[in-house]
Formats: sequence, C-alpha cells, structure tokens
Amino acid sequence: MAAETETVVIRGRCVVGGVAEGRAFVTTQTISGWGGIDAATGAITEMRHERRGESFAGRVLVFPGAKGSSGWSHYFHMTRRLGTAPAAMLFTIMTTKIALGAVVTRVPAMTDFDRDPFKVIRDGDLVRVDADAGRVEVTRVRF
Repeated sequence: MAAETETVVIRGRCVVGGVAEGRAFVTTQTISGWGGIDAATGAITEMRHERRGESFAGRVLVFPGAKGSSGWSHYFHMTRRLGTAPAAMLFTIMTTKIALGAVVTRVPAMTDFDRDPFKVIRDGDLVRVDADAGRVEVTRVRF
C-alpha cells in the first residue's frame, strides 16, 4: 500500500519571525511555564495537563497559549538556552505572557489564523512555519 501526502496551508500573523519545520505537538490546553514545564527536557509537568510527561522539544508547539504568572517567559527562555525549546509556536490566544515568552524563546511564532489550527493540524503532522510570510504548511501522510 503506497502512502500519499496531503498538504494544507493556513495563514496567520507573525509574532516572531523566522522559518522552522518539525512534527506537530498539539495540545488544546494552555501551558503554565512557571512550574508547568521542565526546562531541562521540554516536558510538560503540570499535574492535570493532557500532555503531562511529554516533551515539545524540537517540535512545532500548537496550543492556545500561556497561563499563570509572567514568570512563564523565564522558563521558555531557559528551554532555548538548554536546547529543549520548541521549533516554533502556533497559538490562538494572544496575551502579554505568550508574546514575551515567544520573543525570549526566539523561535518562529504565529497567531490570528484564518483557519482553526486545532481542526487542521494533528499531532505528529509535519509542519513548516514561515512566520515572515505568515504561512503554515501542514503535511500529513495518508495510507
């Protein structure tokens, strides 16, 4: 049985410029940076989070955004310094926490999409983020 690929494009607004590619890490829950992630591994540590124990390191993080204190940005900044940051961030709720977190993480980041990313992007899809062009290409393999 041969595999086919399908590519879907969504457009959005650039928060931090750049281009990155990686497998999608999708969560419909916000993430608490302060005490909610392990910066050394990029794993979510929040007790009740649906992706607890899983790492977003090197993946395209698709999530609603940040919750908790402004210390959120410090932990995501540490992921950049430790090499465990996501490859890119796609989020749906713009707050000052997520904006600052995206800037200090220094990975391509986008928001304000023309389509709901939670309906388009599945966990594990190959995602190419061109934040400068406001373009996200989602490629999935179908068998």
